[in-house]
Amino acid sequence: MEKDMEQVMKKAEVLIEALPYIQKFNRKIIVVKYGGSAMSNEELQKNVIKDVTLLKLVGFKPIIVHGGGKEISRWVGKVGKEAKFINGLRVTDEETMEIAEMVLNKVNKSLVTMVEELGVKAVGVSGKDGGLLQVEKKYSDGQDIGYVGEITGVNPDILFDMLEKDYLPIIAPIGLDKDYHTYNINADDAACAIAKAVHAEKLAFLTDIEGLYKDINDKSTFISRLTASEAEGLIHDGYIGGGMLPKLNNCTSAIRNGVNRVHILDGRLAHCLLLEIFTNQGIGTAIVSDEEEK
Repeated sequence: MEKDMEQVMKKAEVLIEALPYIQKFNRKIIVVKYGGSAMSNEELQKNVIKDVTLLKLVGFKPIIVHGGGKEISRWVGKVGKEAKFINGLRVTDEETMEIAEMVLNKVNKSLVTMVEELGVKAVGVSGKDGGLLQVEKKYSDGQDIGYVGEITGVNPDILFDMLEKDYLPIIAPIGLDKDYHTYNINADDAACAIAKAVHAEKLAFLTDIEGLYKDINDKSTFISRLTASEAEGLIHDGYIGGGMLPKLNNCTSAIRNGVNRVHILDGRLAHCLLLEIFTNQGIGTAIVSDEEEK
């Protein structure tokens, strides 16, 4: 009996700890970039969607921007093609673009279904809808990588309309250029551009690592909080490489453009979003503006 009571009290403490955060972020927009391993495991998928749905139900205004990398590679393989990457960007010919769009739309609607199952109204769109994501052709160090888009403009009106009507928007990273050609967009880039355009309070990246390390091979160099300037310093001094480099550039760019805080979280950890946002401790890396740090 005493043990049961202890557990009940612990639950109450958790709720009390979350209260100031719930008050602070009520009616605020949070953009969640969802991809990586958290997407390929059904159990983790459900946990992420539960987290985002809970954020919605306690008064946040979440927007999900999702990738589909591993799933796209799987389908590209099914038609006998080999997935090619240059500097971490998928080389996308016409056929690959067609497959990517089909897969991303399939992923999009499965996420909508999961959210609806939990009693929250969701709407899935791609960056084509309502001129949400406008792009031009992206080159990788001067190399032609096909139908990969660089975002040139965002029209967030469609998102504001959905949020106002109490829908949870779920976005597939596909855009149109000025000649109405379809382009695949890196999901991190899309999430960052959307977070800036809607003046999000928070942007959260669900990734396949625990957060940011000064030295990826030394677990004691984990950084739980840093400013945009400190992040730029790490990039400049060559501490950040690989796939983390464009991600961190996106993070600092978002902060410089009015997003209040960016979180890098391990999407493989159940309920990482709730732990980061509603607890004093947090679990990932938070990047804040220089002003907030002062």
